[in-house]
Amino acid sequence: MRLITGSADQTAKLWDVQTGTQLYSFNFDSPARAVDLSVGDKLAVITTDPFMESPSAIHVKRIARDPSDQTGESVLILKGPQGRINRAVWGPLNETIISAGEDAVIRIWDSETGKLLKESDREIGHKKTITSLTKSSDGSHFLTGSLDRSAKLWDIRTLTLIKTYVTERPVNAVTMSPLLDHVVLGGGQDASAVTTTDHRAGKFEAKFYDKILQEEIGGVKGHFGPINALAFNPDGKSFSSGGEDGYVRLHHFDPDYFNIKI
Repeated sequence: MRLITGSADQTAKLWDVQTGTQLYSFNFDSPARAVDLSVGDKLAVITTDPFMESPSAIHVKRIARDPSDQTGESVLILKGPQGRINRAVWGPLNETIISAGEDAVIRIWDSETGKLLKESDREIGHKKTITSLTKSSDGSHFLTGSLDRSAKLWDIRTLTLIKTYVTERPVNAVTMSPLLDHVVLGGGQDASAVTTTDHRAGKFEAKFYDKILQEEIGGVKGHFGPINALAFNPDGKSFSSGGEDGYVRLHHFDPDYFNIKI
C-alpha cells in the first residue's frame, strides 16, 4: 500500500504504508501543495506553488509497480490557474483531474490530453480562495470549502452545483460521512488574525450539516484554534480533526448520533 505526501521543501514523497519506508522522492523547483494517488495507485497528481518566475502547475506522474523502476518524469504538466492550486484530485475512472485553489475556480481537466473540460461558474461558485476539496465515498460528487464562509457540493461529472452550506467563519476543511447524509465543516480566522483575547477563543467547532436540507445539525468543540484538517474513518463511526492549536483530535460518535432526526 502506497502513500504520497507533498511538502514546502519542494518535494513529494512516495511511502510504503506498512513499513514507513520512503520509496521515492519527486523533486520540484517550488513547494508541493496537493497530492492524490489515482485508483489503482498507477498515477499520482501533484500541484506546485507559484515561486519566483514559475507559475503554479499540476504534474501527473506514473507510479512504477517496482520502486526501483520509478522515475521523476512527468507524464503531463498543466498550467493556467492563477495563484496556488490548493487541491487536485482524480475524477471518475482516473479520466479527469479536478483542481481548485486561490483563484476560486474549480476546473476539470482531461487527464490524458491535459485539455480543460469545464470551469465552475463564477456567479454561483465560490467568491474567495477554495481551501479544501473532498470526494464522496461513491465518487459521484465532491465538496469544496472556501474562505468565503461557505462549502458547496458539486456533481463530479457535470460540475453542476447541488447544495451550498453557509457558515459564519472562513472554511479551511471539509469532509463527508460515508454512512449518513452529513457534511462537516471546520475553519476559523486566519492564523495571523487569532488573538488570545478573541471572544470566540475556544469555540472552534467542527460543524455538522444535513447534506440534503443544508441545515446545521450540531457541532463538536475542542480545538483552541482554527481547524485545518478533517477526515472521517471509512466506517463512519468516528472522525478526526487537526487544528492550528497543534492537536489532532479523534472523535468517536455515541449511539445517539446515528439517530439524529430533523
